[in-house]
Amino acid sequence: MKEKCPKDSYVMMSELVLPNDTNTLGNLMGGKLMHWMDIAAAISAQKHCNCPVVTASVDNVSFKNAIKLGNVVTLEAKVVRAFSTSMEIYVKVWGEDVAAQYKYLSNEAYLTFVALDPNSRPRKVPHVTPETEEEQKMYDAALRRRQVRLVLGGRMKPEEATELRSLFVQDK
Repeated sequence: MKEKCPKDSYVMMSELVLPNDTNTLGNLMGGKLMHWMDIAAAISAQKHCNCPVVTASVDNVSFKNAIKLGNVVTLEAKVVRAFSTSMEIYVKVWGEDVAAQYKYLSNEAYLTFVALDPNSRPRKVPHVTPETEEEQKMYDAALRRRQVRLVLGGRMKPEEATELRSLFVQDK
């Protein structure tokens, strides 16, 4: 299986915030934004593994700045690390007031997807090869984030979390 770089899975997607997408304050609803983030991340994951994928988890989604009615939302997604059958995708969201020529960061998140074979069973995915220093940092940190997800989900014992051992186990 041929290794791929994060740029091979890069996706940029834009949406216009319409009245039906907003809450009573005129801001984009968080659930709608998460829907768009899931779509961008899924496309990125599919580009990486060339097969159907399903969302396995969404890490902390913090909303830094509200996106207003009439603004443009731009989502950027790329695979930062692949494990055996899963991939971690980084999504960065920008809001833009086109009339005021003002672009701002709205939020960032990591989503995990699992690749599926024709029988809807997990399937092996290509390895990710980071090319830049920033990609290498994200790649290295992905293992720690994965171990946190597995420990919190009860799928890994804290003492098995090699990258996080000092957080969970006090050595004597």
